[in-house]
Amino acid sequence: MLRRLVMSSVAVVLIAGVPVAHAAASARAHVRPVVHVARTCPAPKVAGVAACLALVRTDASGRPLVSADLPSGYGPAQFHTGYDLPTTTSTPQTIAIVDAFSEPNIASDLATYNATFGLPAFKKCKKPAQTNCLAVLNQDGNTSPLPKGNVGWGVEIALDVETAHEICQNCRIDLFEADSASFADLGATVDTAASLGADVISNSYGSNKSSDCKEKPAYDHPGVAITVSAGDSGFGFGISCPANLNTVVAVGGTTLHLNSDNTWQSETVWGGTGSGCSVRNPAQAWQTAESTWSAIGCGTGRGFNDVSADASPGAGAAAIYDSYGQGGWERVGGTSLASPLIAAVFALAGNASSFPYPAQSVYLDSGADLHDITAGTNGICTPPLKCRAGSGYDLPTGVGTPKGIGAF
Repeated sequence: MLRRLVMSSVAVVLIAGVPVAHAAASARAHVRPVVHVARTCPAPKVAGVAACLALVRTDASGRPLVSADLPSGYGPAQFHTGYDLPTTTSTPQTIAIVDAFSEPNIASDLATYNATFGLPAFKKCKKPAQTNCLAVLNQDGNTSPLPKGNVGWGVEIALDVETAHEICQNCRIDLFEADSASFADLGATVDTAASLGADVISNSYGSNKSSDCKEKPAYDHPGVAITVSAGDSGFGFGISCPANLNTVVAVGGTTLHLNSDNTWQSETVWGGTGSGCSVRNPAQAWQTAESTWSAIGCGTGRGFNDVSADASPGAGAAAIYDSYGQGGWERVGGTSLASPLIAAVFALAGNASSFPYPAQSVYLDSGADLHDITAGTNGICTPPLKCRAGSGYDLPTGVGTPKGIGAF
């Protein structure tokens, strides 16, 4: 059952599925239209279990807005032009998508997505070394048996696969479907993806329970870009795992505004994006070298996020096709959108193996290949850069959003 949320497009934080507007936002004279969204996966009730982070647009009663026709959400033209990205990579790359349970219609749904947007047909992978194809695998890396279907995770799977493919249109995509949403199964699936040669692994799930993330070694694969959604609960409501690990690329969320020709106009912090400081994981040296680091307030602890991308379920929601869960086109956002988007940007660049931990590459960029996001907030905090965007590195948006692939 989808859990209903109500959001405005400014400074809103979700607490266990309940939105809370910050005082600064409520004091504003101009209130933008309310956006109704729902989590497609319920928040975990026990430790050791993750939830997918996709947020689907709904009507006021909480019903997903589903259409037989393409909705007005962002698609390939918006993301490629807005972030100045190529459509293909010159080096064969494999993007692994790790999710729980199964979406039985994902191959046909992706075919519908491609046909609608005029993208080339995408074949089924028949050989391990084949490129430019889709493989659907279980957590052991086999084509069968696949786990049972799940409607909520099905929306997540459609979002992840369709987003990764629209960004890198000739990358191989290996969808790994874990047996369950436990961190034990998801972590084992990440290990499988890495062992089978994935260049990039996207993870659009998490948990704010402090006792989670015991599967830390599963997310430690040097030379592989492991992107993780930062969570959709804003700042101050728990540390999202596995985004808090210092071996991954933590991806925060923004609201992307485009000009009429789809070029980048501006970008602000999306109010729901997770961010924070980890007390269990130390910061990497390239993070503490940032000029703003001492002003962040994390001390020696890992700060997340590293980088960010569009996540707003309002203006920037992605259009996805999901015949299994809701039976048509939907608009979906959350940091679940940002993770596969950034994963595919890493794949387009093709440089992940050049770094022990590919997150380092975005910190080494001079800023010419990143949009430095300087406006917006995802909470109330001291010092400000923990929850507010500012010049240089900040926790909600990291070092910024893509402006081409040079930083990746």
